[in-house]
Amino acid sequence: MTRFGFHSSHEQIPPGRLLEAVQAAERAGFGAAMCSDHFAPWSSVQGESGYAWSWLGAALATTDLRFGVVTAPGQRYHPAVHAQKMATLASMFPGRFWAALGSGQNLNEHVTGGPWPTKQQREERLLACVEVFRALFAGEEVSVDGPVRVDRARLWTLPAEPPPLLAAAVTPRTAAWAASWADGLITVNQPPEVVREVIEAYRGAGGRGPANLQVHVAWAPTDEEALRLAHEQWAPVVVGSPVAWDLALPSDFESVASFVRPDDVASGVVATSDHHRLADELAALASLGFDEVYVHHVGQEQEAFLDLAATRLLPALAGA
Repeated sequence: MTRFGFHSSHEQIPPGRLLEAVQAAERAGFGAAMCSDHFAPWSSVQGESGYAWSWLGAALATTDLRFGVVTAPGQRYHPAVHAQKMATLASMFPGRFWAALGSGQNLNEHVTGGPWPTKQQREERLLACVEVFRALFAGEEVSVDGPVRVDRARLWTLPAEPPPLLAAAVTPRTAAWAASWADGLITVNQPPEVVREVIEAYRGAGGRGPANLQVHVAWAPTDEEALRLAHEQWAPVVVGSPVAWDLALPSDFESVASFVRPDDVASGVVATSDHHRLADELAALASLGFDEVYVHHVGQEQEAFLDLAATRLLPALAGA
């Protein structure tokens, strides 16, 4: 049976309010949670970007939920330091933390001042980081000189079980490539036929572990309000790859998003006032083979949506 979780968007909500929202999500009946890990928001309208790793400690300590984070090692985060913070959370909260690894976005990584690598170079760097993580989680001393450089690193605090390292993939090609190293997969909602291709590519290449899905939704009292909310908050994000990985600043995304019409957002956000339709679409996506579906309400105000989830949406999904 699919577990439904709550996605916490650091780009849109200040960390204190976001902590209150995920606590409310647990009370509403969501069975898990995850969050983003950005240095910058997608747009000035979103206007936030708290540090995910500080927040995760507070969120894990003040709920009983299992948490994941989508994160990119190798440029903004040195892999040895990245491994240390993952191991610390896994040690403090056994069995409750996972990380999904991606090759990164220039929006977040350019702040180091280094050049933005090609997709192939980013994948080589990601794989090198995974190898460093595995060795450090096994208690080894690690020195490497390749796509990443590490000098005699060792983790002195280790969890009883290392945190699962999932792959964050949007395309079938990336999903198939990640199958050789990942403990699971997470992707985002796209047209159902594309989502099906992503999960089939991962499984077809021998991918193991859970398959998770993040679904962007916009709920409001009317369909018009829901679509307006989706367009206001999420238009910069639906520009798609590879453009979305290469733009550097929120203002760059805003420039591209000026060509995105409200109806264009419908491919990436389920915008509706009808909780029955929302439940049906979530259930249909889950039926493609996902173990966990993380619902991201793209509005900056979460209270009304969480009330809906507690009283109507989650009961409807349980019935389905």
